[in-house]
Amino acid sequence: MHITDDIEIGDWELTEQFVRSGGPGGQNVNKVATAVELRFEAARSPGLTDVVKARLRRIAGQKWTKDGALVLQVSETRSQARNREIARERLAEMIRRALVEPKKRRKTRVSPNQKRKRLDDKKRRSTVKALRRPEGGPD
Repeated sequence: MHITDDIEIGDWELTEQFVRSGGPGGQNVNKVATAVELRFEAARSPGLTDVVKARLRRIAGQKWTKDGALVLQVSETRSQARNREIARERLAEMIRRALVEPKKRRKTRVSPNQKRKRLDDKKRRSTVKALRRPEGGPD
């Protein structure tokens, strides 16, 4: 399975299992296993670096198993082939998202001028509210 120019996932890393899907479909639902469960052995994948695997684990959330596999379940359509395509597309998209390195957060400081302006605005607002009181005038 092709992800990017550099990353290719081998067939041995993917396991597909077809199960019956719920929802509408009439008698067909009870007879045909159209839902797909795609299992990707991410922890053992040689094509992904440890950093990418860590990001993929965070992106996957509950879809990540204890033994390091990513499990996707798709039962959107009545077609087994289309559900299989959707599952593979989702996996590829998750891996592509994991490849993007997040931007580092830069610490910023509020300028002294902005602090002064904020405090001046608070004083002005306090005065306006104090003038509304029945006693009248600021304290």
